Amino acid sequence: MKILIMGLPGSGKTYLAERLQPLLHSAWYNADQVRKMANDWDFSTEGRLRQSLRMKSFADFEKSHSRFVICDFICPTKETRDIFQPDIVIFMDTIKEGRFEDTNKIFEDPDSVDFHIKEWNETNHTTIANRILERV
Repeated sequence: MKILIMGLPGSGKTYLAERLQPLLHSAWYNADQVRKMANDWDFSTEGRLRQSLRMKSFADFEKSHSRFVICDFICPTKETRDIFQPDIVIFMDTIKEGRFEDTNKIFEDPDSVDFHIKEWNETNHTTIANRILERV
């Protein structure tokens, strides 16, 4: 199962992922770490699409081996989300502007999400993990 934790920079994607991962016993790919491995810090439209394809490749590999996988990355547009093809979308809607103006300008709120997080708290990860595990 491919789980996308998406949202603006600073919204808490990684914070949630690092707490959710042990509860789901999942693989976890953080966008910054993946970009670092690829040495690809291009945030143009093409660079963002390439990053979405890269994250999809890692996630599809894990899913093909029947593992849960969490990918936390901005995934700022409908096109990047369509490329990634998540099974579950968690939208970290905890801030209205991130620290990068170029990302703020292109960021599109998702049309449909499975979990819409509007504030950080100490129970989001437990609630989400329980609801995901109930589905399988």
